[in-house]
This record gives sequence, structure tokens and C-alpha cells, in this order.
Amino acid sequence: MIQSAVRVIQSTVFARAYKKLHNQQKVKVDDAIQMIVDNPELGTQKRDDLNGVYVYKFKVQSQETLLAHEFDPQTRHLLLLGAHENVYRDLKRKS
Repeated sequence: MIQSAVRVIQSTVFARAYKKLHNQQKVKVDDAIQMIVDNPELGTQKRDDLNGVYVYKFKVQSQETLLAHEFDPQTRHLLLLGAHENVYRDLKRKS
């Protein structure tokens, strides 16, 4: 069976955080993005005011990093990237 291409969309907040990373950190984030493209339900689904948002946790140079995203069958929308406390604060501010 042929799979259709999945479109990955970055929010401006995500793109800004990604741009500030070093090349080695970007490789780790790229790996996490590929995992989300392959399995969008990876991570924890949030409830209440963040309903529909998934947060995937992974390590970048021994620091826990969170990647918040939303998805539908054709797209993956990358919302935020950052440290634990900052991601949840910014997600609630955005919604």
C-alpha cells in the first residue's frame, strides 16, 4: 500500500526555538519529529484547555525537552519546543 506524504507544519514559536539550537541538538529534534510523523499519537495527550495537543518528551544532551504537536491524518502541526516548565506555560498562554 502506498502512503500519502504527511505535511509537517511549524508554528513560528517552534521555528524560532528550533533555529536557536546547535546542530547536534537539531539532529535529536529531527529524530523526534520523524518519530511523530510515523506515529502521531506518540507522547501524552493533554486534556481540558489543551485538548487535542500531544506532548512528546525526549532527551537532548541530558536535558528533558518537550515537543508539543497536533495532528490529523495528512498533517503534523509542531506547536512548541522547549523545557518542561516553559512548554506548558506557553501552551496555556497560546490557547
